[in-house]
Amino acid sequence: MDLTQGTLQHKKGRAKKMMLWFGIVSLVMSFGGLTSAFIVSSTREDWLTNFELPQAFTASTIIIVLSSIVLYFSKKALLKQHNQLSISLLLGTFVLGLAFIYTQLSGFSEIIQSGYNFTGPTSNITMSYIYIIAVVHILHVLAGLICLIVVIINHLKNKYTPTTILGFELASTFWHFVDILWLYLFFFLYFFNKIN
Repeated sequence: MDLTQGTLQHKKGRAKKMMLWFGIVSLVMSFGGLTSAFIVSSTREDWLTNFELPQAFTASTIIIVLSSIVLYFSKKALLKQHNQLSISLLLGTFVLGLAFIYTQLSGFSEIIQSGYNFTGPTSNITMSYIYIIAVVHILHVLAGLICLIVVIINHLKNKYTPTTILGFELASTFWHFVDILWLYLFFFLYFFNKIN
């Protein structure tokens, strides 16, 4: 497909989508670097083996998957011009995003209760990595929540139609990416622990 074809609006839309995908690729590389460092560091003598991931992380995984499903149906409702339903589902996605962050913070509390802080004499390199991976991901969830707020506001202003949904699509793509990213991180940590 020739990227020079189409109206100025279509060209801008393609450019914004391309920029989003460049951002996503850079994030994939960043988290790939984090998980690679995790693997390399596992050879250290002070590496904690048979660590338990907080149960709250399992709950947060279920919550973020549900949020993506709800967002998917919000877009479907918009395409069918069921705007009120679409907005309600968007709000549901936002609430589930907040719930995800809450359960992640609860997971940090579980780690602390098991005797491991992020830094200091009670810290451990393994758990510090888990803190870092989760916190960096939470920051991206927060960015996703800001995107959702913008989409909700624009939706309430009737800026989206079945043929004009670029902002909605960009926010959805980023949110689904953040969801898939957490699934990767969660299962990476879970299975890495099982095989070591």
